Amino acid sequence: MKKFPERKNLNLAAVAEEVLKKWETEKTFEKSISTRPENNPFVFYEGPPSSNGLPGIHHVMARSIKDVFCRFKTLKGFRVNRKAGWDTHGLPVELGVEKELGITKDDIGKTISVEDYNIACKKAVMKYTNVWNNLTKKMGYWVDMKNPYVTYENKYIESVWWLLKQAFDKGLIYKGYTIQPFSPKAGTGLSSHELNQPGCYKMVKDTSVTAQFLFTGTVSPFKVKENVFFIAWTTTPWTLPSNTALAINRNFSYVLIETTNQYTNLPIYVVLAEKLVSRVFSGPYTEADNLTNSNKQIGYKVIQKLKGKEIENLKYQQLMNLATPSENAQNAFKTIHADFVSTEDGTGIVHIAPTFGADDAKAALENNIPSMLLKNEEESLIPLVNQKGQFIRGLGELSGKFVKNEYYKDGEAPEKSVDVEIAIKLKEQNRAFKVEKYDHSYPHCWRTDKPVLYYPLDSWFIKVSEFKAEMSELNKQINWKPKSTGSGRFGNWLSNANDWNLSRSRFWGIPIPIWRTEDNKETLCIGSIEELQKHIAISVNKGFMDSNLLENFELNNFSNDNYTFFDLHRNFVDKIILSSSSGKPMYRENDLIDVWFDSGSMPFAQWHYPFENKALIDDSKAFPADFIAEGVDQTRGWFYTLHAIATMTKKSVAYKNVISNGLVLDKNGLKMSKRLGNAVDPFATLDKYGADATRWYMITNAQPWDNLKFDLAGIEEVKRKFFGTLFNVYSFFSLYANLDDYSFVENNSQDLQEIDLWIISRLNTLSDEVNKAYEDYEPTKAGRLIQKFVIDDLSNWYVRLCRKRFWKGDLSPDKKAAYNTLYVCLRNISLLISPIAPFYSDLLFRDLTNGDSSVHLQTFPEANTSLIDIGLEQKVELSQRLSSLILSIRKKKKIKVRQPLSKVLIPSEGAEFEKIINEVKSLILTEVNVKEISFIEKNDPLLKKKAKANFKLLGPRYGKQMKAISSIIGGWKSDDISAFEQSDHYEITIDKNIVLLEKTDVDIITDDVPGWEIASDGNITVALDLEITQELKEEGLARDLVNRIQNVRKELDFEVMDNIEIKIVTNNDFKIAINNNLNYICSETLATNLVHVSNIDDPYFVGDDNTLQFSIKKIN
Repeated sequence: MKKFPERKNLNLAAVAEEVLKKWETEKTFEKSISTRPENNPFVFYEGPPSSNGLPGIHHVMARSIKDVFCRFKTLKGFRVNRKAGWDTHGLPVELGVEKELGITKDDIGKTISVEDYNIACKKAVMKYTNVWNNLTKKMGYWVDMKNPYVTYENKYIESVWWLLKQAFDKGLIYKGYTIQPFSPKAGTGLSSHELNQPGCYKMVKDTSVTAQFLFTGTVSPFKVKENVFFIAWTTTPWTLPSNTALAINRNFSYVLIETTNQYTNLPIYVVLAEKLVSRVFSGPYTEADNLTNSNKQIGYKVIQKLKGKEIENLKYQQLMNLATPSENAQNAFKTIHADFVSTEDGTGIVHIAPTFGADDAKAALENNIPSMLLKNEEESLIPLVNQKGQFIRGLGELSGKFVKNEYYKDGEAPEKSVDVEIAIKLKEQNRAFKVEKYDHSYPHCWRTDKPVLYYPLDSWFIKVSEFKAEMSELNKQINWKPKSTGSGRFGNWLSNANDWNLSRSRFWGIPIPIWRTEDNKETLCIGSIEELQKHIAISVNKGFMDSNLLENFELNNFSNDNYTFFDLHRNFVDKIILSSSSGKPMYRENDLIDVWFDSGSMPFAQWHYPFENKALIDDSKAFPADFIAEGVDQTRGWFYTLHAIATMTKKSVAYKNVISNGLVLDKNGLKMSKRLGNAVDPFATLDKYGADATRWYMITNAQPWDNLKFDLAGIEEVKRKFFGTLFNVYSFFSLYANLDDYSFVENNSQDLQEIDLWIISRLNTLSDEVNKAYEDYEPTKAGRLIQKFVIDDLSNWYVRLCRKRFWKGDLSPDKKAAYNTLYVCLRNISLLISPIAPFYSDLLFRDLTNGDSSVHLQTFPEANTSLIDIGLEQKVELSQRLSSLILSIRKKKKIKVRQPLSKVLIPSEGAEFEKIINEVKSLILTEVNVKEISFIEKNDPLLKKKAKANFKLLGPRYGKQMKAISSIIGGWKSDDISAFEQSDHYEITIDKNIVLLEKTDVDIITDDVPGWEIASDGNITVALDLEITQELKEEGLARDLVNRIQNVRKELDFEVMDNIEIKIVTNNDFKIAINNNLNYICSETLATNLVHVSNIDDPYFVGDDNTLQFSIKKIN
């Protein structure tokens, strides 16, 4: 039986299936955890996906990054517990269910009960769980899917409640009536971090209006008696009916201008900031003194200059008299000071609508300005626009109209938006100074993709402002990859963090566990089921409830039965009435908790902390995380909420290392979408190319934090160049090892040649570098180092140069040394690649070790520094560089490597340089198929070098001096060029100023010499003699014949050691070439006989013109 399985072809998808079955049978994932000591944990957090949507190719990328480091740390001896998780609440689920059921938010509790609605949500949210689980297995992502944390489960909710109670007890929870981002299409408020998700701000073209507000004060600062207008600019004309003030800046200079309204042709006087006159009076407006065409131009003239404080506290006429503030109306419609007024845009006068702007509301409150709030039938104060984004009844023609056309159902939006209608009305009333389209960035809901409004909401907040300084300080302890995200995007966000709006006006989510009396004077926050059970008992005694819904709940019984006979969602908790300390009934606040609080709670809630697994958190066994990774969009999402909750609760970081991975784009750099038809099916990709090639391509193509331009051709290339090369090296090894009945014995490598010592040194250097790269969370660097080693060092150099050692004779000590060396290389490579390519690495390891154990249960290879010989590596690297230069000349001159050449000349860099090259001389000559290497002086006349300034690098640095610099460099003699080549920095003087030249600043060009070709790489130059003598030509023909015969042997499936007979038909020149190289041909092809004949049936051919025909026959 063959010791090393011989595989005919490489099918990575089939490999994955084969290995996956072994993992499941042998419980390899479970063993990878249980075989590592409990007291050596590496803590990883899985960011929970929502399984009501299908996974995409970007999920393969994200999960590959996570898996790499969990596998690596396992091989380093850590116990890496990693729970899967499901994010089960939030808008995506609700909107999907509403669409499926054909209902809207308003129907919930009316045409469908809250309970039935939540049942539908719970069912929908796990719709694609099997699809996600399938992808997880298929791509080789190891995570505990059997015991996931699920955010809708009661245990998880209880932990979330406990966390919120901690904040409440610290005085960090408060209720405030503030202006918040609100999504009319989703029917809920949004937090600031939700609004700052990537893509939320979109460029839109809106109608902007510069409106005219008529001054009506009794005492006037203006020196004209005619009507005077304050002009203010807005990009949201729909807010003008809610205007109750105008803001100016008392520190600015303002002007009164006489002009004509361009729409009514009526004379007007307008007030605006002096600095903005030229910008506002653009288009048809021209200074009166410069007026040349009164038919096309409108003149304007500055009549008066005023200080800002002179126009403060002036009354004006309400712009659109559709409603009156229900409270404090007498203080409305006047000018006030606000520091936020600037002269960067607009007019220097800002329209204030306190109900629809946070800055507006703050300025109004500070100046006792009322908001435009009306009383409804319940005597509650409401704004002019409802939460659907519609004007309320009683506002004339605006009643019932949506403030944004995007809020209408498909096909129902009017041709003219509300903004346009208002602009037209103001034009007709001589109240519009300028109306124009304006391109600007406007926030959209991250889930519905519809515009948001800033809306007055009564919401519960976490007082982030109390601990944001602490968050910023703790952030300095986190290792961000890339570093710039932590110090830049995330750090800046923390510095400017707003209080966290927790409230969500929805039905499917974790209810906020706060009960209040009807007068809002008493508040109770519940932090556990036990606490809720006790308070319900008190409520039953008070007569507020008939029975205790949690009567059967048993304390300290954490069984599934004890935690599933009730449901902590709205349909259950909204029925619960509690009793205040003063004996009044308390009702739960209707809000749900922001879903981002759900996911940010997972370090604690996944373990049902603090009710179970208390030691995991308190003893730092499962908190904080050593590593997390998600997309860059989570910087202001999950990354932020994890950090905020950990800081608030434990005064600790939530994670120590984090990779913020970039986007997966299509090959043209466009975002993938079904609409564009450029989305890639992850399952089809894995089925065709296999998980290993897909993962390797994703990891090595671009740094994880850079955007990846995903191209299937790139996976194909990885499969062919990297995995194909590695597969061929193993196939070569297994073929000959089985022929020789070779067995590997550890630490039994005797009779090592220098090339063995070199590849072992390179292998240990590689192990050291790859270890460091993985430890530094640089998987791309690790993968590229391995790839270069396998392709360039192991395959193209070691195996190719040693192949004759494997072919020849019996299992001699030298042959065994070559086998041992190659075995160790392949075994260690299987370990090094295993974090990125889990399937093929396991197959390769098992093939090498008789399949007893998985590669993922082994120990990651450490570098043996005693086996690293830097001098030897440098020597071989020099030979590789020289060989590469010579081969590049052959390629350029189209001289194939099988054609021998006579000589290569190398300019000497000194005695040590010559000594090193002489030590690898035979290796280089064999590699490039040249007969002789000779050294010449650096200034040999053969090497006519010229120096040329690199304008691309020097130009931007030296500008006008480039002409002089170029002249000096171009005039260098051979000694100057030699001095430059030998120095790291070279100085020249221009106009008494020193210019420091780097190596890349100057291009050294060598003139060609007839019959020779010259090439350089840094300080190394070679000159290749291109003359092909008759003897060299004949040897080349012989090599062509040998190459063709070897290929035919493979085609005919001959065994490696089969002897053959060769018959040849050719012309006299070829016959002479064969006879002169007969021994070489026969020894290389294992031919016992070569005969010339006159005719061959069904021959093989050699040469471009088929001048040689041959046949071969196996000899038994």
